[in-house]
Amino acid sequence: MKQQTSQAPLAIAQLTAKNIVVLGAGLTGLSCVRYLTENDLTCSVNDSRNNAVNVKDFQQEFPNVNITLGGWDKALIASADVLLVSPGVNTSIADIADEISESCIVAGDIELYCQNTTTPILAVTGSNGKSTVVSLLTFIGQKLGKKVEIGGNIGVPVLEQSQKLLDCLILELSSFQLETLSSMNAIAATVLNISDDHLDRHKTIENYIAIKQGIYKQCQTAVINRDDVNTHVKETNKNIISFGVGLASEGHFGLEVIAGKTQLMFGSTSLIAVDELPIAGLHNALNCLAVLALGYSAGWPIKEMLAHIVKFEGLAHRCQLVSKYKNAQWINDSKATNVGATLAAIEGLAAIMSADNNLYVIAGGEGKGADFSPLKSVISKNVTEVYTLGKDGDEIALLAKKAQTASRKVSTIDEAVNALGHIVKSGDIVLLSPACASFDMFKNFAERGNVFVSAVNKLSLDNETQSSREVN
Repeated sequence: MKQQTSQAPLAIAQLTAKNIVVLGAGLTGLSCVRYLTENDLTCSVNDSRNNAVNVKDFQQEFPNVNITLGGWDKALIASADVLLVSPGVNTSIADIADEISESCIVAGDIELYCQNTTTPILAVTGSNGKSTVVSLLTFIGQKLGKKVEIGGNIGVPVLEQSQKLLDCLILELSSFQLETLSSMNAIAATVLNISDDHLDRHKTIENYIAIKQGIYKQCQTAVINRDDVNTHVKETNKNIISFGVGLASEGHFGLEVIAGKTQLMFGSTSLIAVDELPIAGLHNALNCLAVLALGYSAGWPIKEMLAHIVKFEGLAHRCQLVSKYKNAQWINDSKATNVGATLAAIEGLAAIMSADNNLYVIAGGEGKGADFSPLKSVISKNVTEVYTLGKDGDEIALLAKKAQTASRKVSTIDEAVNALGHIVKSGDIVLLSPACASFDMFKNFAERGNVFVSAVNKLSLDNETQSSREVN
């Protein structure tokens, strides 16, 4: 991926005479077009999809913008002085890469934002937990009375925040967005964790790690995960704050058992008990530590942040407790679209449940070429039975067999939920955490999660109806 080399090449004043091409006509691409036209700049749009937008609606909003759909326009790409690339567009494919001129500036919407605003930024990337961390960070910032908004890989496209006078912008950044970002100057940034993800695009884990770690070159303070060496900073002159499971030295964040309870710690100072946090699991305790570290980097008082953490309600599809049917916990973690997310969910929940109870996991879908083997030991140690489905469900079932853990193949989430409804007991946990993308069976992870929630609610309702009939 080409990166910008000259100073501020995307400053609005310098783009007037440039031939700007926007690749991708989704939400991000349209936000780029809107931003450019609002600043009296012209551009063209290209998308390989035939149905990326309703052309009539597009032309009504942008009457002076040319749009080409149904394939990559090689001549248009070759003529570009500036390519603004949406995160979902892979510029390494031959139809695009072979046409980009040596002098062309390749960037994304966040790079354009960063080169034209001075808004303070807190930035978050990592394989898992990003959305929870940025959402909690935004929630706390707003409760502290600050003008804080969220953007990037979550919420509205970042350019739609460009006209707002903010105290801080909280950015969630995917690896795709980091590929085209080089000019951010964040107050603090973190790589929460690293696990195999998007290797169908990034090819190797080493390349993926390098892309993620690129965020540290664009921040004043690096917030690292002590327990994951792949999140550590290579520059020796960087200001660093760390978080992790173990004890923390002064100025860093960690966990410690005090009087039988695990506490969040800032150095030797106890902050709050893990069981008082509003989001469950050890992995979410680490997410809270990351939030505190980022907020602390921005000068937010720790005591005041703690007062608001306990009011946070969490996010849908991310270790979301959806039912206590039969006094068991039914947890929707459909956002776990990779192995690392499922690993974190299983380990995080197992750490807080009784050894007498069972953990059942529903997993499978489109694996995106990931290596499932890291799940073997955690399944062997913590999982009672795995219910597998989808394109790569059989791979997970084979893994469970190697881990000497029971598994059952199902065709649908409803089938798994109905079967589990007969065997769960008080204190058990049923976890939908697929370790896979959803697009082999569903439109997206949210639809998959909603199907799980509906199935669990129907199970509970059917049981109530049956009990009512028996009483009558």
